[in-house]
Formats: sequence, structure tokens, C-alpha cells
Amino acid sequence: MSESAPPTAVPDQETIARASAWVAPLRSEIARVLVGQTELVDRLLVALLTNMHVLLEGVPGLAKTLAVRTLASALHADFKRIQFTPDLLPADVIGTMVYHPKEGNFTPRLGPIFANLVLADEINRAPAKVQSALLEAMQERQVTIGENTYKLPDPFMVLATQNPIDQEGTYTLPEAQLDRFLFKVRVVYPTPAEERRVLDAMATSAPKLDVSQVTQAKDIVASRAVVNAIHMDEKIRDYIVSIIQATRTPDAVAPHLKLLIRCGASPRGTINLALASKALAFLNGRNFVIPQDIKDLAPDILRHRILLSYEAEAEGVTSEEVIKQLLDKLPVP
Repeated sequence: MSESAPPTAVPDQETIARASAWVAPLRSEIARVLVGQTELVDRLLVALLTNMHVLLEGVPGLAKTLAVRTLASALHADFKRIQFTPDLLPADVIGTMVYHPKEGNFTPRLGPIFANLVLADEINRAPAKVQSALLEAMQERQVTIGENTYKLPDPFMVLATQNPIDQEGTYTLPEAQLDRFLFKVRVVYPTPAEERRVLDAMATSAPKLDVSQVTQAKDIVASRAVVNAIHMDEKIRDYIVSIIQATRTPDAVAPHLKLLIRCGASPRGTINLALASKALAFLNGRNFVIPQDIKDLAPDILRHRILLSYEAEAEGVTSEEVIKQLLDKLPVP
């Protein structure tokens, strides 16, 4: 049995209901504009509740930008979009010092990173120096311009996108940066019924995309204390550890998986899986985590933290298939 965390007062259902009163109106308002993609929206809300970032992967045209913009409008939060290109400079993201000849001094000009929700579009097209500047912002919640350090707003979330098909002119994201993302979410095509609704709503030169503010970003920040106090049973904690351990020693679960995984998840994956499962329980109106929360979130949390072997890549095995096999083999509490 793993060592238990320090005891905290578990919120009762009335406290959960009061603290999550913004969830249903926010989901409803986003669904009014964004067709489908309910899982994507929930992942974005989980990331906000856990103070984390999200990597979105999908072909163009799947409403990734619309989802983020709609969320920002419903929260009345600051939103900035940065188009990453090979010639982008760190100053284009974080800002720079501007010299004023008349006054003979420098003043900071803050970049687009100073927003609540930052969409880093096609993040893998930016060179290493830009990635490094973004990494400081994501991890430290601050940026350094000249000799001064500036705090970023709260909440602050980076939503990065990358195209899984067009890889020409792209840079592979460093593992250290990938590990800073809570989720790597695969944005999929809509169902036929959803696509028909998209056609009916958007096949016009002036689609109605007005979004009403239904809550404020500070309400989500205030909910974090309640999320942190949600109950997680000892068996659930052990289940999380067993999943992460299985990515490192897969032969203990299924011998053939040893040939498919080159490197398993880091301890940050353990922490993130626990935090995200609490946030998902909160969104679903519970004051306790259930095993299904873990199973629902594990693919998005582990997808970018497991490095497949060359044998797996040669055989066309995906990380989803490996994660599914691990989850199927492990006993559920």
C-alpha cells in the first residue's frame, strides 16, 4: 500500500454543487456554438481546474480555434492567438524592451503570451529558442524580458495545436516540453449527424457565433480548492501508480508489450492523472474519484508520455493500442 497523502476535509455534495454551479451553464453555452466535441470541452475545463496546459492534435477545420475562442468568450477571459512560424522570435511571443529616444529609457512591451487563454497554433513550426521561451511561461507562470520578470495572469493556459499530417518544416517538440502538457487530445472528425448540424449552422457567409458570458475565470480559480479536496481512496491511488509503473515495466503486465515501449511515463504523469481525475469527478458532480475517471483520462494523459519502440513504429502500433492493452490487463479496484 502506498503512503497516504495528508488528510484534508472532503467537501460534501452541497459544497460540490455550490462550487460547480458554473459547469452546466458553461457547457450549455459552449454547446450552443460548438457542435459536438464535448470531450474536448471537458478536457479544457479539467486543464483550467488543474492549472495545466493542453496539446490539441488534429487536421485543420475541426473547430479547435473555435472551441478555445468560445470558451474564452463564455468566461469573459482574455484570449490571444499566436501563429507559430519558422521565423518567429521569442520577443514575438513574450514581448521585448522598447527604447524611447526622447526619454532616453527602455519600457517593456508585453507580448501576446499575457492572456488567460493562449492558442499556440501549429506549435511545432517554431524553432528551439521560441520553444524555450514558451516553456518558461508554461512552467514558471512568468516571463523574463530584459532584466525584469513579469507574472502571467491567473488563470493562464496554453492550448497548443499541431497538424498530425503535414510535417514538412516542423520541429519535433522536446520531451521536456511535451511533459508539461496535461493532455494530448486527439480532435476527431464529427459524426454524420454532427456534421449535418455544422452544415446547417455554418454554411453561410455570416454565421451566428455570438457567445454570452455565463461565468468568470475567477470562478474556476476559486473552484480549485474544492477540486484539491475531493476524496481519492487508497485503492484508487494504488491503481494510478500501477498504471504508470506498467508503462515503465510493461513485461510485468504482458511480456509482448516490453518490445513495444521504449520509455514509460514520468512521475509527472502520476501526479497529473490524480489531479485530472479529481477535476473530472468535480465536473460530474461527485466528491470522490471512481476507477472510470482514471480509465477515461489515462489515454489523453499518457499518449505523449510513452515513447514507442522502433519495432512498434515499424509494425504500425499506436500509443492508443498500447495504453488500451495496459488498462485491459491491470486489475481495476
